Amino acid sequence: MEFRCIPDELAAALNQWSGDTLAVGLFAKAEERPDHPLWSQLIGACGEELQQRLEQRRFKAKPGECLTLDRLGASPRTLILAGLGDPADFDLDALRGAAAAAARAAQAAGAEQLALALPVEALATSTAARAIAEAVRLSLYSDQRFKSEPDPKSPPAVVSLIGLPAGADEALAQVPGICAGVELARELVAAPPNVATPQHLADTAARIAADHGLELKVLEREDCRELGMGAYLGVAQGSDLPPKFIHLTYRPSGGASRRVALVGKGLTFDSGGYNLKTAGSQIEMMKYDMGGSAAVLGAARAIGELRPEGVEVHVIVAACENMISGGALHPGAIITASNGKTIEINNTDAEGRLTLADALVYACKLDPDAVVDLATLTGACVIALGEEMAGLWSSSEDLGRALQAAAAAGGEALWPMPLRASYKAGLKSPVADLKNTGPRPGGSITAALFLQDFVPGGLPWAHLDIAGTVWSDKGRGLDPAGATGFGVRTLVNWICAGAPLSPQP
Repeated sequence: MEFRCIPDELAAALNQWSGDTLAVGLFAKAEERPDHPLWSQLIGACGEELQQRLEQRRFKAKPGECLTLDRLGASPRTLILAGLGDPADFDLDALRGAAAAAARAAQAAGAEQLALALPVEALATSTAARAIAEAVRLSLYSDQRFKSEPDPKSPPAVVSLIGLPAGADEALAQVPGICAGVELARELVAAPPNVATPQHLADTAARIAADHGLELKVLEREDCRELGMGAYLGVAQGSDLPPKFIHLTYRPSGGASRRVALVGKGLTFDSGGYNLKTAGSQIEMMKYDMGGSAAVLGAARAIGELRPEGVEVHVIVAACENMISGGALHPGAIITASNGKTIEINNTDAEGRLTLADALVYACKLDPDAVVDLATLTGACVIALGEEMAGLWSSSEDLGRALQAAAAAGGEALWPMPLRASYKAGLKSPVADLKNTGPRPGGSITAALFLQDFVPGGLPWAHLDIAGTVWSDKGRGLDPAGATGFGVRTLVNWICAGAPLSPQP
């Protein structure tokens, strides 16, 4: 899919554009339409009868509402009107929603070349251009890999953005890399557990390294044992599949003034272990328990293409399965993490934090300026925040605010949560340094506090619990039903903030 900018107003743009489908955004308040530039230009291009057709079809221009009109013998042959809702509520998220809805309607109409005219006067040009383009591409993503007869629908080959100045082209140049990272994350999360194994994650990292000039180190079981990773290996010991500890590194060509580490939970399947997940626990969906690793690998793929200057990025994934066997981790066992902390296992289904513990210790030894981990960690976070927001815990207010801003810029949502020190009492063990779970109330908070024990004090660290956001049964916003790729845009925006980009050709 190719994106282009046409800086002219709608009427003039149509004179130089010869595509088949035009989509125009309209606000819901009918009395504001005649004075709105887009409405006037649309009437000028398509004729006064358009008003009558809107009234006949009872188009209200509500958010997400689209009306498709065929124009026999006219050019363009298909006109799509996308509802923008109340002008007072129009913002970047509303812009994304309108672009996504229009793109889906255009694909359903068989569009080959789509032009989009949306009101962006009140928004930053480059931000609006990128938001529209990302919305179009990501909303039309369809995973056909495992179907014997794939859906033949194809997206428009060329999408032109009308009314955006040529300067927006620079922002559009970032879109392919970012969207490819999101799509990679979606593919990893959606792949079944007999495909997306620990070895598959390592192979994916190898492809990223080879294609985009990153460095890769994969630690095998014995390597991890020599580093004392008893927490990670304790989880992995029940599976027939060997664990793979993945370390990808992006180094900018001109040297780095800051270094960051991204850590993703990499449980390619989570049975719960001896605390077996039962009916109603969505055990069949536990392929998405590696959503954190998918996000950081997707971000690595995007960073490798965008090539931000001045920042070194380390991507860490402790990949394994949590299975049941004669050698699997027992409830009541005591294991030792690589920082010497001993952990009493009171629930083998709280395994992700054990793998993250050793991954965080490893990441912190790289002397980063900040560490961010992402994990589908707790059902408690889903209960607290639902499926549209991820929980954010951070030891640094500055880092927390930066991540929230990066998420908002990418159409993702983070909600700050407390690291309440008194709750750590729930992790006390009579026989070890700590237990791997606390009481049920505040479960997402005690999980974050557990992780904090493996990060040195004073090092800016943030934990994102993406359990609710990594998958959507019905689809939402830019995301079709299934894997969302949540977290990639947040991480890329945060890493690239203020950094000049040198995208790969």
